[in-house]
Amino acid sequence: MSGHVLAVRLDNDGDVLLAGPAVRALAAAHDRVTVLCGPRGRNAAALLPGVDEVLVWRAPWIDPEPAPVDPADVLGLVADLAGRGIDRAVIFGSFHQSPLPTALVLRLAGVGFVGATSVDYPGSLLDVRHRIDDDVHEVQRGLDLVACLGHELPPGDDGRLQIRRRGDAPAITEAPYVVVHPGASVPARAWAPGRNAELVEALCAAGRRVVVTGSPAERELTAAVAGDRATDLGGATDLAGLAEVLAGADAVVVGNTGPAHLAAAVGTPVVSLFAPTVPPVRWRPWGVAHELLFLDVPCAGCRARVCPVEGHPCLGGVEVGDVRAAVERLAPVGVAA
Repeated sequence: MSGHVLAVRLDNDGDVLLAGPAVRALAAAHDRVTVLCGPRGRNAAALLPGVDEVLVWRAPWIDPEPAPVDPADVLGLVADLAGRGIDRAVIFGSFHQSPLPTALVLRLAGVGFVGATSVDYPGSLLDVRHRIDDDVHEVQRGLDLVACLGHELPPGDDGRLQIRRRGDAPAITEAPYVVVHPGASVPARAWAPGRNAELVEALCAAGRRVVVTGSPAERELTAAVAGDRATDLGGATDLAGLAEVLAGADAVVVGNTGPAHLAAAVGTPVVSLFAPTVPPVRWRPWGVAHELLFLDVPCAGCRARVCPVEGHPCLGGVEVGDVRAAVERLAPVGVAA
């Protein structure tokens, strides 16, 4: 098969990274791959192997802080897509996201073949309506979708997460070091800042070098967590630069958020403070050594963005010693990563 395929994943950087293996399978069968993503996923999309072009559009049916539907904006996207000569489109998404609004846009743009996983009746919007159990990993969900369309990973591709490496990590500290990434795109998935700060102190006291990372909006958080013992890189890297920092680390301590998947894409072990607001089977680190730390709670699976329970028990019950022990298991002191 050849031609121009559009791969659609309209949410966050981490979700786009998890679609990467399926995108590589599409790239193996097509002359050109364009990714349509949201603004929260554009940086990850630019790093995916096999991608020729990235288009960015904020979908009001996917973005967590949606603006009102703007007919002119939607029709502008339709016109843009219509002029690109797209032969086929594949819509990737999670179990709670309907692909049908996106499929309608693609049909209006004249895309002749559209495939997606959907529990809803699609009418004429989809040529292939794929079905799969909800409790599979997002990577498997994407690979199963493209497999039903006749696309497999090329020989030698093990299906792990991959990125195009830039290779220019900022000057940080001499190796070895551990990364602590205290922020998360969803507040309910973040361990308390004070606990992160205690962890940094404990790791440094045990002889570890520690690097604290975060986005430009998290500079205050990373400064507080790093204190005067760790290297603070809050706001100092873009996503590609963060990948290089993570690639040099012995391990990373991080919540269920994009940098966990970025670490997996560069092969760095992950201590995952995984708030079970969503099932770990769907979003745990893929294809890399990792440990999940959380407390089982009755409200698991709530999908809350802000925890409504005092003390945030699913993560609040995880002790600093638990995290230190997990770091030691994944990256023992004195053992090269």
